[in-house]
Amino acid sequence: MRLNTQVKDFLTQHLQSFSTKPALRLALSGGVDSCVLLASLVELQKSLDFNLEAMHVHHGLSPNADHWAEFCAKTCRDYGVPLETVRVNVDKASGLGIEASARAARYQALLSGNVDYVVLAHHQDDQAETFLLQLLRGAGLKGLSAMAEADLQRRLLRPLLNTSRQEIEHYAKVAQLDWIEDESNLDVDFDRNYCRHEILPVIQKRYPAASQTLARSAAHIAEASELLDDLASLDAQVGIESGCLNIEVLTALSVPRAKNLLRWWLASNGFAMPSKERLADMLTQLCQAQSDATMKITLGDVQIRRYQGMAYIEYKSGLSAQPIAMIWQGEAELIMPDGSKLLFERKQGQGLAIDRLGGHKLRIASRTGGEKFKPDLARPTRTLKYLLQEANVAPWLRERMPLIYLDDTLAVVPNVGVSCLMQAAEKEMGLVIRWGIDTKIKT
Repeated sequence: MRLNTQVKDFLTQHLQSFSTKPALRLALSGGVDSCVLLASLVELQKSLDFNLEAMHVHHGLSPNADHWAEFCAKTCRDYGVPLETVRVNVDKASGLGIEASARAARYQALLSGNVDYVVLAHHQDDQAETFLLQLLRGAGLKGLSAMAEADLQRRLLRPLLNTSRQEIEHYAKVAQLDWIEDESNLDVDFDRNYCRHEILPVIQKRYPAASQTLARSAAHIAEASELLDDLASLDAQVGIESGCLNIEVLTALSVPRAKNLLRWWLASNGFAMPSKERLADMLTQLCQAQSDATMKITLGDVQIRRYQGMAYIEYKSGLSAQPIAMIWQGEAELIMPDGSKLLFERKQGQGLAIDRLGGHKLRIASRTGGEKFKPDLARPTRTLKYLLQEANVAPWLRERMPLIYLDDTLAVVPNVGVSCLMQAAEKEMGLVIRWGIDTKIKT
C-alpha cells in the first residue's frame, strides 16, 4: 500500500545512521491512527531492521479506559509486539486544562526508559488542526511550526504527518483492522475537537485541500523558524559567554534581532516563551538600565539579573546560600546543595597539580568570610572578597561560591584561580575545577 511505502521511506531516512538495531516505541491509543501505524510497522519489520514495542498510556479519564487498555493488549498479542501499559494521573487542577495536562503526562510516560525513538501517529489533519489552534492563540513562529516530522531532541518520529486522515481510514478498511473510538473525540468543549468538527469542515467546503495547504504552511514556517534559530546561534557566539547574555552585544543588534537572541537564550535554558509584551519589556529593561543599576526581572521561578554588562539567570529556589561540606572522590561532576555544579577536568599544565595531592582528599566548603588567597606569585596575598570583585563575580553568587581546600589550605577558588604554590607546571597533569557551567543556580 502507498502508506507503507511512505512510512518505509521515512524510517529508512531516519534510521540509516544506526549501526545496531534501533529500538522504536509506538504510542498506541487504540484509535484508528495508531492501529494503522502499528500494522504498517509490523509489516515493515520484514524489510527494515528495527526492534518494535508499544506503549499504551492509561489516563483513567474515560469509563472505557480499561476496555481500551485490554483492546491494545489483545492487538499487540496478535501481532507479537511487546506492550507496556502505563497508568498516569492527570492533574486536573494544574491550570493547563485537561487536554494539556493529559498530553504532558502521556509524553512523560512515552519518553521514559531506554528507546531510540518514540513513534507517534499524528497525521496531516492533526497538523492542520494544530496550526489553526496556534494561529487562533496568537502563537509565534515556533508555535505555528506545529509538529515536526522528526523531533530529534525529544526523540519523536511522526511517519504519518504527510498522510491524510482519509488515507489512514482507507488503509484500515482495506486491511480489515479493528480499532476503538474515543467518545471524548466528539466533545466540542475541547478546543481541538471544536476545530476538527466545527471549523475545518466549513473551511473545507470552500477549500477542499485546506488540511494539506495548512500543513504545508506549517512546514514553511518551521523552515523560517529554523533560520531564525541559526541566526540566533550565530549571534550567541559573541553575545553569550558562559551562559550569560552580553548586554553590549544585545544592544547593538536591531530590535527584532535582539528579541530573537533573547528568545533563543531563554529557550536554551528551558523556559517557556513570555508574551510579546513581556519580552519587549525585558529587552527594554536589559538594554536601557544604567550600567550600575541593580536590576531583577522575575520570570516564573527565576530572576534575570544584570551585573557588569552581563545578564544572569538565577532560580528563586537558590537565592540563599546553603552550607557545603563535601569530599571530592574523583568524580567529573559534583552537585552542590543549591543545585549548582562543580566540574573537574584533567588537563596537562593547567589547574591544580595532581601530584601535589599525595594521598590527601580535596575538601569542598562554603565561604565563612575573611579568607585570603594568592593565585599569582608576583602579586601579594589578597582577601577573597577583593579577588571575587576583581574577577567580576556577581555579588549574589559570591556568598554561594564553593571553595576547594587541601587539608586546611585554600587550594582552588573556582573560576578565579589556583593557589600559586599548587599550580600544575607545564608538563604536570593538573585538575581544572570550574563552578556552574552556566553560572546559574537551580535546586
